[in-house]
Amino acid sequence: MQNYNSKFKILEHRADLKLQIFGKTKEELFKNAVLSMAEVMKAETQKPEKKAKREIKIKSTDLPALLVDFLSEILYLTQVNKEVYNNVKFKKFSDTELEGELTGQKVERFGEDIKAVTYHSLDIHQKEDGTWEATVLFDI
Repeated sequence: MQNYNSKFKILEHRADLKLQIFGKTKEELFKNAVLSMAEVMKAETQKPEKKAKREIKIKSTDLPALLVDFLSEILYLTQVNKEVYNNVKFKKFSDTELEGELTGQKVERFGEDIKAVTYHSLDIHQKEDGTWEATVLFDI
């Protein structure tokens, strides 16, 4: 088990990639989910660095679905545009809807391929100390 920092850690799983993601707020949890996904994809950015900016808007049935839909959309944008996102600014955020702006860089290649964000073993909850934690399984 690798522990990159206090934002997330990689949990052991046979065939897929399982991450445990942390945040002080739901918004920070979602931001850290974006950062963790970018980190594990091991992107080699273009030199000189070319900036990337995308608008994102997601509506879902509940908070867990919102997280999966959000990460799935980011994965789609990452693959289609060959970009990696290292920041998100939310303009709107609720348990069923979010709007924001992703910023990052154009990518030359990825060292690790994520095929999909899954609902398998999905967990998102607020801990007793008020912080948030999510477990997400990625198909690689």
